[in-house]
Amino acid sequence: MAEDTFLTLSRPAESLYKEKGSKFIGLAYPITSEEEVKEVLEDLRKTYYDARHHCYAYIIGAEGEKYRANDDGEPNHSAGDPILGQIKSNELTNTLVVVVRYFGGTKLGVSGLITAYKTAAADAIAASEIIEEVVKERLHIRYGYESTNEVMRLIKEYELDILEQEFTADCRMLLAVRQSFYPSLMEKLEMLEEVTMEENS
Repeated sequence: MAEDTFLTLSRPAESLYKEKGSKFIGLAYPITSEEEVKEVLEDLRKTYYDARHHCYAYIIGAEGEKYRANDDGEPNHSAGDPILGQIKSNELTNTLVVVVRYFGGTKLGVSGLITAYKTAAADAIAASEIIEEVVKERLHIRYGYESTNEVMRLIKEYELDILEQEFTADCRMLLAVRQSFYPSLMEKLEMLEEVTMEENS
């Protein structure tokens, strides 16, 4: 993998694992922020309101800089950590996995819980599709209308995503550029006298 790419899930997915009457529903999601994590958990707590536990783990950021594991009342490290372990072993980021448990009346013991949460998480991840995403930087540019052709040529050459654009006497664009292309693109934009930049805004 290139340095400016990472692996994540293409779509939400679900799995079901049963052990001694307990049901473990694995739910995997591609996410980009902790705000999204909160929203998903709120929805799941409403949907599975009668479940005993909603254990989860997530990793966010191209470098996996934000992560958390939560046992939600299960014995310490018996639920959240095994779930987190599955996200890590698949080398995923921007990924949330929740395992909802309905207690079946028979205690599984810590090792049984670890196996159940690990399996439910692994099955949910396997039910989705792992894809490679590119890390992108955002870039605001402003330029005179007469420079449109040069700017459009760079957009094509660097396969830039146009996130916003405004064409008036003074044209503005918000672009997304692949991280590894960023230094070279900046050099070329600096050579265009009519173009001004506001980095990463």
